[in-house]
Amino acid sequence: MSAETVWDCFVGLLLTVCATVALAQMAIPYGLSISLENAKKVAAPALAEARKNNWLMAVAVVDPAGNLVYFEKMDGTQNASVNIAMGKARSAAQFKRPTKALQDALAAGGDGLRILGLEGAVPVEGGVPLVEGGKIVGAIGVSGGTSQQDGLCAAAGVAVLQ
Repeated sequence: MSAETVWDCFVGLLLTVCATVALAQMAIPYGLSISLENAKKVAAPALAEARKNNWLMAVAVVDPAGNLVYFEKMDGTQNASVNIAMGKARSAAQFKRPTKALQDALAAGGDGLRILGLEGAVPVEGGVPLVEGGKIVGAIGVSGGTSQQDGLCAAAGVAVLQ
């Protein structure tokens, strides 16, 4: 085998390992459900970020099982964003990872394409697990803008718990 072939094999193996590690679930255990009060506190800065940027958003906060705890949709937000926000939140909670990780794995192709076969996986940025006391207590999902805009709003909400 030539040095170039060995190098290509090594790089391919390294990329596969990195993709697998990136897709690995968070080692954080599930905890009790986020309270309604804290769910509202998480949603508020996400909506404030949207308003600041003149983005119309829907925000969903779910418990660790993906059940809805709190939801708010800004006036004028597209109707589809209701189910998308809930789907992103549910996906982040149930898969114990931000939906951006699923998006990145899918975009990488190869083994990442298996994301398409996972029931309930939403591979679009904007869903993030919520962690309190070292445990996943739920997740936030945001929809209405671009994936990056949704992600920025979700990050603003997550920051409340940190």
